[in-house]
Parts: sequence; structure tokens; C-alpha cells
Amino acid sequence: MELRTMAKQSKRFAFLAKKVEGLGPFDVATAVKTLKSLEPSLPSNIKPVKFDQTVEIAVQLGIDPKQDDQAVRGSIVLPHGIGKSKRVLVFAQGNNADIARTAGAAHVGGKDLADKIKEGWTDFDVAIATPDMMGVVGPLGKVLGPRGLMPSPRAGTVTQDVATAVREYKAGKVEFRSKDKGGGVHCVVGKLSFTEQQLVENIEAMIKYIHTIKPPSSKGIYMKSISLSATMMPGINIVA
Repeated sequence: MELRTMAKQSKRFAFLAKKVEGLGPFDVATAVKTLKSLEPSLPSNIKPVKFDQTVEIAVQLGIDPKQDDQAVRGSIVLPHGIGKSKRVLVFAQGNNADIARTAGAAHVGGKDLADKIKEGWTDFDVAIATPDMMGVVGPLGKVLGPRGLMPSPRAGTVTQDVATAVREYKAGKVEFRSKDKGGGVHCVVGKLSFTEQQLVENIEAMIKYIHTIKPPSSKGIYMKSISLSATMMPGINIVA
């Protein structure tokens, strides 16, 4: 079954890739319009995707990923969210635990949650911790780190203001970091079902934000290229 699915995807992807080959780079609005036009252009012998595809941008940055002071990492609440409510886990105790539950956290606790995670449980999308809980959270780095779930002050997931953090992440706050050898970052900007205007505003907000977190030690061209794509679609170049 998996091989047949992959074959259908390959045929579909090849058709769409040919349609966008040599096009661009476009301004954001034209890139979005082009992306949203791809699915309706499929011929009748190629079935369309039945789920709402996630839209993201891939940004190639002019940084040296080997240098710690040039790492790019940030988080942002986009104007129109990302079309998904995240399951939020909060490490907190006392009044902060009550606040987290009221704000809508899916899981709240301390050592009990840490023990579950050590056993391999990761049924959540983002982990938040109050500063006083880092003694419990710290040992989880080997489990949560590789999955991108480790709470971090820089990302805003280690905070005393758990109510704001929970609400923002439930609304679809986007967190990203440069993690490949080429200095690229991949950022979710919404769903293909979003209107063109919603996607344009989300993408422009993301690009503007990435510009604001340029490492001071990074020299030369910072934003080298930007590509817009959806889960099952080829990339479309945007003017950097």
C-alpha cells in the first residue's frame, strides 16, 4: 500500500514540478497565487490530495551554522495563526499550575510528567516550563532536545508568564531554528485552505521577523533565497 501511494505522489509531484520549473522568483502575492493554483491544475488522471496541506517557507541564510553566535532561532505568533491548535504541556507547580490549566494547557505537572517523558511519552506539541521547574526539566534534554521540544528561555518556553505562553502556542505560535549544515530554516506559515491574503500576511510577517533576528556577527548577504511550498507540492521561489 505504501509503495502504491508513493508512486501516485511521485507522478503528481512530477507534474506539478514541471509546471513551476523555471518560474520566479516572484513577489509574495504572486508566489501564493501560483501555489494555490497548482492543485486545481491537476489532470483528471491524477487524484488531488484529500487533506489540507501545510504551507511553509524555506529560507537559506548567509550564516555560518558552525558558529554558535550565528545560530538563528525564534518564535512568532502569525497574524492568522497556522490552522492548528497545539497540545501544550506545562511544567509548573502551585498557582502557576492552576493558571496553566485555566489557560488551556493539555498537560500540567512536574516530576510525574518528567518520569512519563523519560519512559518515552511525548504526546504533546510544545513544552513550557516556569524557571523554578528547570531542575526537573533539565535532565530531559536528551529526550526532548532531538525532538525540538526542550523548553528554552530564548524561544519563550521558559517563562513565569505561563498564561500568555499557553495561549500563544495553542493559537499556533511558530518556533523555528537554523539546524541544517547550510544555514537554512523552515517555517510553517499556514494551511493551503487559507485565503491568499491570509497567507501573504503570514509570510510577510515571518520574513520581516527573520530579518529582525539577524545575528550581529553575520556578514554579507543575510537572506539568500526563499522558497514557498506545501506538504505535497514543489517549491516556488520568492524574491529575497
